[in-house]
Amino acid sequence: MKEKVKILFVDDEENNLISFRANFRKEYSVFTALSAENAFEILKENTINIIVSDQRMPGTTGVEFLEQTVKLYPDSIRLLITGQADVEVVIDAINRGQVSKYIQKPWDWEKLAISIDNCVTLYQSREELKLKNIELHKINDELNKFVYSISHDLRSPLTSILGIINLTRLMPELKPADSYFDMIEGRVQKLDELIKKIIHYYKNSRAEVLMEEINFKGMVLSKWELLKNQNDVINFNLNVNQETIFKGDLYRLEVIFENLMSNAIKYQNPGNKSAFINIEISVDEKNAKIHLSDNGIGIDPKYLDNIFKLFFRSDNSINVEGTGIGLYIVKEAIEKMRGNIQVFSEPLKGTSFEVTIPNKSNYE
Repeated sequence: MKEKVKILFVDDEENNLISFRANFRKEYSVFTALSAENAFEILKENTINIIVSDQRMPGTTGVEFLEQTVKLYPDSIRLLITGQADVEVVIDAINRGQVSKYIQKPWDWEKLAISIDNCVTLYQSREELKLKNIELHKINDELNKFVYSISHDLRSPLTSILGIINLTRLMPELKPADSYFDMIEGRVQKLDELIKKIIHYYKNSRAEVLMEEINFKGMVLSKWELLKNQNDVINFNLNVNQETIFKGDLYRLEVIFENLMSNAIKYQNPGNKSAFINIEISVDEKNAKIHLSDNGIGIDPKYLDNIFKLFFRSDNSINVEGTGIGLYIVKEAIEKMRGNIQVFSEPLKGTSFEVTIPNKSNYE
């Protein structure tokens, strides 16, 4: 059987206490007290869900009593009954006593019942929310463990496989099988890329935005050093105009450049003899404006409205299979930093991205 909601009614008039108990004892578990002192004794012994108090009482007013209960019993819902049509008393009750409802004397039993019912609904909603928060914390902890497992337990074997493949290439007797090892290596690298994208997605969606001083030239060049072996014939051009301090989220900026540059490499036209990636960055006191362009295969105009959607993958002329996560992460990271991104593309001519990130150097 479900436990009844517990209500405490505090009033210095005993007849009111008797009437209150008579009206609500069937639906609720009712406690009554003639004074604030007596009420605190009851509160110490019982978990009270709803506290109802009269305003005019000797010694301690209803607002003063309810204000004391806020710190001691924060989960309780409070209701004030007052005979004063005084706006200041009501405001005081809301601010100091965190009163959710108030009723004026002489009260109407039906209106009082509705107010108490509303308080009960509010209490139950808060309790459900607390349980949901506990569940979410548990799920979040489990998700943290899962992502840790992906980043370590799955990536480690992939690294070992790549190491073994490199060893086989040193064995002349296995030379005829090189094409098969190349296929295995390609699939392993594809899986490793997907795992990294999942980790980026997870961290980007949960990590707080952290402000650090950013050196765009050094950051972009370090990313290029890691990516250029994917296609060593691409002409990479970087022009940075940064004469002022820029503060932003280093992790998210690295994720943005890594994904955009990786895509520019991946979606180059194999027949293009003069492939390039151009990056221009201009920094002032308000923003960093980033323009990244390439002369790759481009994007069909019909896909431009969808490329930032999670798991969206468009058809392309070179049959390169993407994860459908990278550009979604890019947009999410930019929006986390209150920036914006635009894309312009023409099939077989290339793609350009224009990104604006606010400079937080003037914010502490």
